[in-house]
Amino acid sequence: MSDTTILKKLTVSASPHKKTADTTRGIMLDVIIAMLPALVLSVVLFGPRALIVTLVSVVACVVFEFLARKAMKRNNTIGDLSAVVTGMLLAFNLPSTMPLWMVVIGDAVAIIVVKQFFGGIGQNFVNPALVGRIVLMASFPVQISNYPEPFAWRSQAVDAVTSATPLAKFPSVYGAENIQAAMDAAGLPSLTDMFFGVRGGCLGETCAAALLVGLLYLLVRRVISPTIPLTYVLTVGVIMLIEGQGNLNFVAYQLLSGGLLLGAIFMATDYTTSPISFKGKIIYAVGCGVITALIRIFGSLPEGVSFSIILMNILVPHIEHMTTPKPFGTLKEKKKKKEAAE
Repeated sequence: MSDTTILKKLTVSASPHKKTADTTRGIMLDVIIAMLPALVLSVVLFGPRALIVTLVSVVACVVFEFLARKAMKRNNTIGDLSAVVTGMLLAFNLPSTMPLWMVVIGDAVAIIVVKQFFGGIGQNFVNPALVGRIVLMASFPVQISNYPEPFAWRSQAVDAVTSATPLAKFPSVYGAENIQAAMDAAGLPSLTDMFFGVRGGCLGETCAAALLVGLLYLLVRRVISPTIPLTYVLTVGVIMLIEGQGNLNFVAYQLLSGGLLLGAIFMATDYTTSPISFKGKIIYAVGCGVITALIRIFGSLPEGVSFSIILMNILVPHIEHMTTPKPFGTLKEKKKKKEAAE
């Protein structure tokens, strides 16, 4: 055995020692591919304006990231495609009628304030796209709630075809003595229409079928694990089963309404803002589900996905601290103090 071979075997280096072929760019590309079915269906349902809103959001995010990195004298990161993902996710959380200049404001908040001010990708402590949406919701509540009816873009009278989302019709259903009768009176779309997105809503949230195709792709590619999406959705389902007095139709409408699937699949699973350990993921996802359900039932807003994910993002460091496995042989703090006193 040569001296060179021996030296190579004895070389000590910092972890990680096992490397993978996965790259940030590759992972982000997979996420973009997973979102394409929802994007295509949004264009079919809400017309070319859906594509325009998405393209403007993506371009604005990429430009803001480029300019922010230049101004901060940091290496350019637009090639990792994370800004593209943020732009698509923010657009998916907006209606197709959203004025484009407002979309750009949301992009600026997401990229410059939430992402780059904290160091860039991997260092933001909350999801940038969701913060951008919340800022737009607080600043422009009328415009962000102007949801067009599906296929209304084919009509000439576009101004007359806006409507509320199904969740906006649920306040009269919560707490009703006869849940099914209250739902019938609310004039909700059929569950088939809910599944295929034939209802009012934001671009990326309406078509559950397209979102599930995206989920399947991410699972097959092992970009995400099913732990967070399934736990999140199941938690909301259990609470709504209790609230709905065992009515499965009520539960189905809750799971297919709003941005629950979009948030559970594409935003709650963000690597940077979600826990690493299995226990941590369960706690995090249950928290998201509980807060979402409570906001829907008791809050003044019909939807709670954005706020629930942001709140749990903030708690992730504490969840990680509580659930990080202790190295074998490590003494607990109380035991250390006891031994020191002795």
